[in-house]
Amino acid sequence: MADLLLVRHGETEWSRSGQHTSYTDLPLTDHGEEQAKSLAPLLSGRTYSLVLSSPLGRAQRTAALAGLTGVEPEPALREWDYGGYEGITTAEIHRTRPDWDLWTDGVVPGPEGHPGESPAEVGARADRVLARVESALAGDGGDVVLVAHAHVLRVLTARRLGLAPAEGRLFQLATGTVSRLSTEHGHPVITEWNRRP
Repeated sequence: MADLLLVRHGETEWSRSGQHTSYTDLPLTDHGEEQAKSLAPLLSGRTYSLVLSSPLGRAQRTAALAGLTGVEPEPALREWDYGGYEGITTAEIHRTRPDWDLWTDGVVPGPEGHPGESPAEVGARADRVLARVESALAGDGGDVVLVAHAHVLRVLTARRLGLAPAEGRLFQLATGTVSRLSTEHGHPVITEWNRRP
């Protein structure tokens, strides 16, 4: 069975400051661009049957700078809709909700078109992506790459491993990294995590 490679986009201003960033499509910082370029050696020399990316610019730019070709946008790979917490840090949220936790409490509704999502809703999107890539992973055409965002990839990892969406909390994911999910004895496993050159 092929491997599933997860690429988190390079740094943006808000990922550096810890602000929740879903639908706000910030560009990569200069450092983020360098992170993305540095991933090319980790991704070259492999054969890919499918390369999917979040439609947001920061993920698309990371894919391009990392040397990935034939990239298809996949709307279900967009980041967790943070609703009313868009652009706000966890520390700021804790000023009014000291016990708040994204993984158990979700978010408050935001502006029109951004009602926010629960862990289960993000999990349903992750399941759709996994269903889409299943035949490619089972074939012999090569590995599958997903270029996206921290929280959606963490939820997707949990779902791939047979865990509840909220168990994505266990998998911290840094900007500008490659992680690899494989199989051992027919069961999904994490083979590499947060790899940088």
